[in-house]
Amino acid sequence: MAGKTGLVLEGGAMRGMFTTGVLDVFMENGITFDGMIGVSAGATFGCNFKSKQIGRAIRYNKKYAHDRRYCSFYSLFTSGDLYNAEFCYNILPNQLDLFDYETFDNDPMEFYVAATNADTGEPLYQKITKSKEGMEWIRASASMPGVSRPVRIGDLTLLDGGIADSVPIEYFESIGYTKNVVVLTQPRDFTKQPVSFFPLMKFLLRKYPKLIDAVAIRHEKYNKQREYILSREKAGAALLICPEQALGISRTEKNIDELERVYQEGRAVAMKRLDEIKEFLAAAK
Repeated sequence: MAGKTGLVLEGGAMRGMFTTGVLDVFMENGITFDGMIGVSAGATFGCNFKSKQIGRAIRYNKKYAHDRRYCSFYSLFTSGDLYNAEFCYNILPNQLDLFDYETFDNDPMEFYVAATNADTGEPLYQKITKSKEGMEWIRASASMPGVSRPVRIGDLTLLDGGIADSVPIEYFESIGYTKNVVVLTQPRDFTKQPVSFFPLMKFLLRKYPKLIDAVAIRHEKYNKQREYILSREKAGAALLICPEQALGISRTEKNIDELERVYQEGRAVAMKRLDEIKEFLAAAK
């Protein structure tokens, strides 16, 4: 019996412009999946894949790159979020560059996000069926520690999913997605290093000791995940899409030429490997 096809998207803040380029090529060429899971920027930008809005992510990121309501120290000091929650998850999708909630909700592809439980340091995975209600989970997945307020959903206190599970391919395999395309925003030979500002992070997250523990070993978990992805690729169960070299872009990049450059790199890699991707997915049917 054939397994389900999955799309796994890591984060990386504005390195995610690479991912948006890949996804736009997928949409333009009718490439679909049974399900997808996004982490952090992989969730915030990846939701446009399910709503089928080609070009939306690169468009609004370029248009509002210098708007202090979007991402700024002004926002951090006045709201507690570097990426302003009210602007990103209400004003932008509901007034300025409309998100297609109806298409998202009616599209058959399952959509999951990963967040980190701040109290336990463990990952949590949430299936989003209704996009308006699910926006808080998407926000939680992308709430970077130290520059974002923790997101409260029910009894849960949540932060960036990348802390506990940067590339949740193993979770996706565990729920039946056995053929996965994985989009990373670092090159194939990348090795993650320990957090250079860990003492500051310990201070900022002092209310959450288990979360601090998760941050301390994040690089180890991430590097093991990359080894696992490569092993799954060798076994024919995964296909890795990533930049050919380091993207060289700031996590909070505001230069619109740089945003466009990285977006075009994503498009170029996806176009170069388009036939390979189609063959990989066809073999899963």
